[in-house]
Amino acid sequence: MNSDFLNKYSHKIKTLNEIKKILPRNKKTILCHGHFDVVHPGHVRHLIYAKSKADILIVSITSDIHVTKGAYRPHVPENIRALNIAAFEVVNYVLIDHNYKPLNLLKILKPNYFAKGFEYSSNKLSAATQEEFELISSYGGKIIFTPGDVVYSSSNFLKESPPQLKIEKLLEVMKTNNISFNKLLKIVNNFKKLSIHIVGDVIVDTYINTSLIGGQTKTPTVSVLKNSETHYVGGAGVVALNVANTGAKVFLSTVIGNDFFGKLVKKNLKKIIFLPIVDNTRPTTNKNSIVCKDYKLLKIDILDNQPISKKVLNLLSSQLKKYNTSGVIFSDFRHGIFNKESIERLIKSIKKNTFKSADSQVASRWGNITDFKSFDLITPNEKEARFSIGDQDSSLSSLARKVIKLSKCKNMILKLGERGAFGVENKRDIKSFYISSFADTVVDTIGTGDVLLAYSTLAMISSKSLAASIIIGSIAAACKCESQGNSPIELKEVVGKIKNIEKLTNYNSLQ
Repeated sequence: MNSDFLNKYSHKIKTLNEIKKILPRNKKTILCHGHFDVVHPGHVRHLIYAKSKADILIVSITSDIHVTKGAYRPHVPENIRALNIAAFEVVNYVLIDHNYKPLNLLKILKPNYFAKGFEYSSNKLSAATQEEFELISSYGGKIIFTPGDVVYSSSNFLKESPPQLKIEKLLEVMKTNNISFNKLLKIVNNFKKLSIHIVGDVIVDTYINTSLIGGQTKTPTVSVLKNSETHYVGGAGVVALNVANTGAKVFLSTVIGNDFFGKLVKKNLKKIIFLPIVDNTRPTTNKNSIVCKDYKLLKIDILDNQPISKKVLNLLSSQLKKYNTSGVIFSDFRHGIFNKESIERLIKSIKKNTFKSADSQVASRWGNITDFKSFDLITPNEKEARFSIGDQDSSLSSLARKVIKLSKCKNMILKLGERGAFGVENKRDIKSFYISSFADTVVDTIGTGDVLLAYSTLAMISSKSLAASIIIGSIAAACKCESQGNSPIELKEVVGKIKNIEKLTNYNSLQ
């Protein structure tokens, strides 16, 4: 998709009010409505047949937020779907319908005909079709059903071969939100002007690299030879390091034990303003991974998940009150710092008008992202979002609306792993968009969520744009999964990847 394609066909895409004003009443009109996630031969015949019955063919596209066929539909964002339909010569106008049903369109436009697919025709109309029939009949219109000699299923096509639209989705989001690659680089370069206070569980991730010797013949025991041992500061610690590597000023409040790993954390966090609270009654959280080649054989954890004491909570609260920063990040792994009581207290300790973001992970504990009420940004993954509201089956758009309603957050980035990310703005008309993963080669996914949290928070504060935030956060996360271990990435890696993606797109229309 290039700028020529956008310019050539975008003039056909109108709002409902625009079409109402320009629609000539002395000509017959017909309306087709649907998802059009993948345009196939059945759709083409449907549109051609519809145009043969009237002078003007209007096609309405169901908006992303109301597409509920499958958890990850639509695969093609609404603006690209609209452009695909606009490219057909038989189509006069295209609009995106932001209602669940097309009843409002029918009521306002009053087309002479409403075309439905052959599969909707039967001796007994469905409840939805019956509702449409009654409305159209009330003003003298008519429903027609297109012939069913060729029927194809979009769902079957998508199951067999999901569309690869990484660049197209990116460009569509950038165009819609008036973002250029130069603007992305300017946002990233402004990170050094910011200051962030991070509160959360610091974790030491230990990788014990081994090689296979063999196994026991009498028991299912694998025998390996230890080759090396590497420690990484993870959790809230690596979030802080990722932020610090952008040049921003960083404060980190956490709880560690009086032990080897606590000292290791202090040694590795010298580039930030480290505010550790040492609790002699608990160990520093340590998670060991026994790795053989690229396979994790076993994980061994040393931790104490009991809630922190009131004394420790008071100290964390006083640290939050003490410092003025651009933003606060709560990095929650449910290893003691965050619980129902402490979250409310810590939120109240944040200075007024400070940007608030949070991530709550449920890999081994029962964190709940909706506990962080009225935050400016939350970044759960799909599992965490579904866990928070007990919903295994809804589409992403439905899931997002439920989480936003319960958490009252202003913005949410739903992390989808290899599928990318789904951004949602909680405005009067909920706005959403997909961004595909930018990872070229996935080596290790550990720490990608921490990187996205760090970079998307900085980008939101710097740009006040969720679109820019999700793009920059996703690009940074891609840089992380291309290396092994939970080590922080460098800003130059993100800048380099932004420039490489620009070369792929040859996108210069918004300079």
